[in-house]
Amino acid sequence: MTQPPTILIIQTAFLGDVVLATALVEAIRRDIPAASIDFVVRKGNEGLLANNPGLGYVYVWDKSRKFSSLMDIIHAARSVRYDYVINVQRFFTTGLLTILSGAKCTIGFDKNPMSFFFTHRIPHSVSNVHEVQRNLKLLEPLGITREAKPRLYPSPADEAKVKAYQSEPYISVSPASVWFTKQFPASQWIEFLKRVSSVRIFLLGGPGDQAMCDAIKSALPGESVTNLAGQLSLLQSAALMSKARMNYVNDSAPLHLASATNAPVTAVFCSTVPDFGFGPLSDKSFIVQTKENLDCRPCGLHGYRACPKGHFKCATGISAEQLLETLER
Repeated sequence: MTQPPTILIIQTAFLGDVVLATALVEAIRRDIPAASIDFVVRKGNEGLLANNPGLGYVYVWDKSRKFSSLMDIIHAARSVRYDYVINVQRFFTTGLLTILSGAKCTIGFDKNPMSFFFTHRIPHSVSNVHEVQRNLKLLEPLGITREAKPRLYPSPADEAKVKAYQSEPYISVSPASVWFTKQFPASQWIEFLKRVSSVRIFLLGGPGDQAMCDAIKSALPGESVTNLAGQLSLLQSAALMSKARMNYVNDSAPLHLASATNAPVTAVFCSTVPDFGFGPLSDKSFIVQTKENLDCRPCGLHGYRACPKGHFKCATGISAEQLLETLER
């Protein structure tokens, strides 16, 4: 009798990238239910994969001791001798992990500098293809060709943690982003939220976002706004977002939390564009961006710490009415 395959998925990039890579787990679990699937993430992202019924072991790469931690994972992977190693990234170190894993079959994108040594080199294209669709191409050597969506699994404890906030209609706003040019300005979030009525407003984010969320809350009248930045885990935030009337996000990780829980979402794109492949996947989703045709937009695949042109029209050109419209719809 043929043994079920053992599979290792590598995605050690940022939070949103890991969320989107869970679509691979969903697709494998659906088409090869007996497969044993393990995952490699960077330290700090492992909580996203908690409770996932499709996963076995999660390796955590501690980049504060980059080389020694990588070698630990390589040794562990070689002891398993996986049937397949699937590398979602295009960086040298993950390519090195892939080829030194001892796997029978190694799969990755052709843009990885070590891809010459992979068993299968999959073409990588940026334009007009969603990141999930790009990633799912990596499963074709396994005979998997059907689409799948990313999914997270908040636990009953996560659901219980946010239940007290769900007794009346609410929206969530995740106002921050690592990159300035991906972040809708706080002043414009405030302008929009001043015009929201009849629902509670929860501000979400990590510990580093507390100051921005405090500033937004202090600028809004009444008791309708609650700052939860830094108070909820990623899966607890996802659980809260899943039952919101609408979730407002930037082109950043909370957008993908919404996609992975099929939560209603309005995604605000400033310097980047949905054509890069990171738009929302929820059944009820909206994209808001400037209506002005700017010759400088997009200014790059990722954000910048300041607008290269100095005017930031890709953000300031978005009106509160555009955001309000999606809540009304």
